[in-house]
Amino acid sequence: MARRDTGTDDPRVRVRAGKGSRPRTKDRPDWSSKPLGRVIGIDRGRYQVSLEADGTRVVAVRARELGRGSVIMGDRVRLTGDLSGRPDTLARIVAVEERSSVLRRSLEDAPDQRGEKAIVANADTMCIVVALADPPPRTGMIDRCLVAAFEAGLDPVLVLTKADLASADELIAAYEDFDLRVVLTSAEAGQADPGVAELRNLLAGHWSVLVGHSGVGKSTLINLLVPGAGRATGHVNEVTGRGRHTSTSSEAFELDEGGWIVDTPGVRSFGLGHVSVADVLGVFPDVAEATAWCLPLCSHDEEEPSCALDSYARATGPFSIDEAGDEDADRVRSERASRVASVRRLLEAVATAEAASKAAR
Repeated sequence: MARRDTGTDDPRVRVRAGKGSRPRTKDRPDWSSKPLGRVIGIDRGRYQVSLEADGTRVVAVRARELGRGSVIMGDRVRLTGDLSGRPDTLARIVAVEERSSVLRRSLEDAPDQRGEKAIVANADTMCIVVALADPPPRTGMIDRCLVAAFEAGLDPVLVLTKADLASADELIAAYEDFDLRVVLTSAEAGQADPGVAELRNLLAGHWSVLVGHSGVGKSTLINLLVPGAGRATGHVNEVTGRGRHTSTSSEAFELDEGGWIVDTPGVRSFGLGHVSVADVLGVFPDVAEATAWCLPLCSHDEEEPSCALDSYARATGPFSIDEAGDEDADRVRSERASRVASVRRLLEAVATAEAASKAAR
């Protein structure tokens, strides 16, 4: 390597080589003309990408300049390198397109950005998978998933598995006010199960993600929806009532009817440290309008003496209805009371997550 001119011939002056051979510049390359692909799998630094042009699947690595954690499942990315898809070839992800949605959860209910984990990007449907038995359903988990779906702008679908083991009537009644699509499935009937066919038609043409506890049947559901997927399945521990983590990484599968479905590893908890009360109320405009009559710092729970939601539910004060002109006044009160109870349940989930995050600091 040639020595740099330092203005002296003294051999005692040591000259360090330059750190780079290229001139420093803030002008970055323009990748807008490079081929687009969709991330359909992530495993130990390798990204499975499906090219949007012809569906070729390639293995890619992330460009160093993008930074760690910048590419997640479902991202639309720009690629360079070998895009043939042949074995032992490698492409490079050089840019990430703007995301239409991001489903994320907080780790240990931590409110800071470092405590957040992005699950999937650019999805439009979230399937909350819950087993009716073995393990038993947990409404707290469902409430948290609903809040996360509403915050991310995803359409939630409640998928109840193992319908042959227990009745779903009580659980379905608890979520009537959320206008949820509910699908009952059972692995006993296999491909002939009408619930599997209903879910397949419902997810056709959409980018969907399955979320739920370990052992609720997410991988079994994937194997029914996508024959040949070959996802590993396990059993539920009889002592703890918990399932094993058979899926250790997220992977997307293409449906024969069109669309993709993402199988995710089971979660023990779904943190909501990134969700605020305003995010929840924004999903229910009528209830949010009623909270404008509340005092500042109102928690909106049942023990709050001056919460305007109580008057809204009873249709009194500024929320009264004309009973003479409305024959269904009792029905309106009942619907309002049920809706307020549902909103308060979601707000309680956010408050619990906030309390847990403060305790962890």
